[in-house]
Amino acid sequence: MKSIVVDKVASVAQHAELGHELRLSADIPCEEGVLVAVRVLNNKARYNQLELTSGRMATVTQGDIVVGALGHRNALRGYSGRLPTELTPGDVIQLLNIGGVLGHCDSANPDVGPPFDCEVLGTVLHFPYLGERIGIPARAGMKLLDANAPLDTRGVPIIALAGTCMDSGKTAAACAIVGRLRHLGLQVAACKATGVSLRRDILTMEDAGASETMIFSDFGIVTTTASNGPALTRALLTSLAEKTPDVIVLELGDGLLGAYGVEAILSDEVIRNAMTAVILCANDPVSAWGGAKILRESFNIEPAAVTGPATDNAVGVDQIAERMSLPAINALSNGVALGDLVAGLLKHKDVA
Repeated sequence: MKSIVVDKVASVAQHAELGHELRLSADIPCEEGVLVAVRVLNNKARYNQLELTSGRMATVTQGDIVVGALGHRNALRGYSGRLPTELTPGDVIQLLNIGGVLGHCDSANPDVGPPFDCEVLGTVLHFPYLGERIGIPARAGMKLLDANAPLDTRGVPIIALAGTCMDSGKTAAACAIVGRLRHLGLQVAACKATGVSLRRDILTMEDAGASETMIFSDFGIVTTTASNGPALTRALLTSLAEKTPDVIVLELGDGLLGAYGVEAILSDEVIRNAMTAVILCANDPVSAWGGAKILRESFNIEPAAVTGPATDNAVGVDQIAERMSLPAINALSNGVALGDLVAGLLKHKDVA
């Protein structure tokens, strides 16, 4: 065990309540969510920031000592990497995302450039036993995920946002809906059920007016998969419903076709039946057509509306209305209308 002073603690370690002077162990369990300290070995001009536990973004520079969590990532527009199987101090791994996920990078999108290389320093230790110097590996999350926990929404309506890909406008749409429903006098909770650990989206939802927010990493899951996505969604919705909000806005990160578990969530009949409406977020008219087709044919879900970059101007709006017979509303330029559409759906549930 050795002491070290760290420069930055990533948001993936949000619930560990770490200071800047930490104790490290050379014994490193290669398990998802284990917190480790690393030294950054290079500089980057792009994709060079880290989300801190405060929610602020900080530029990472060569020599910084950073705390992150072991995990994997399968991003179409970022880094793809795997969980290490064995680590010792001095080994080199990579920073896979802005939230502080660390692993072996296998592939990088040219838009973000090569990742940060990081020298492993050791496992961050947590000391739960009062008065004893017995440390155990610190981990991400505030509670453990119960994979078998049932879904109990207490009758709270669920508005879900599913996208055709990452960066398809899901968070912008969620915030537009949260903000408008709040202005209409409703108490709105919000959560993100799939993706790679990064709190930025739920912080943005809080800024829009969400009274309570949660994300999958609150349950110690750094990166979601098809195997844990449904359980995480049940846990998030059940936890938020305990506060009895008027409505819960659920963002499904990544896309309908992806490695983060969206398909598994929508295939779960119990979760699907709990959804009051699903808003489709699409990058262009073709992806809107494909996304609507997947929702309709694979999951028997009729989208309530289409939003995202596909609706940035009248061309896309008209194509969606003609080809898919769906309302198309841009969340950035016409967020009130999108929120009013959702409010209209809630009236049928005697909420709004």
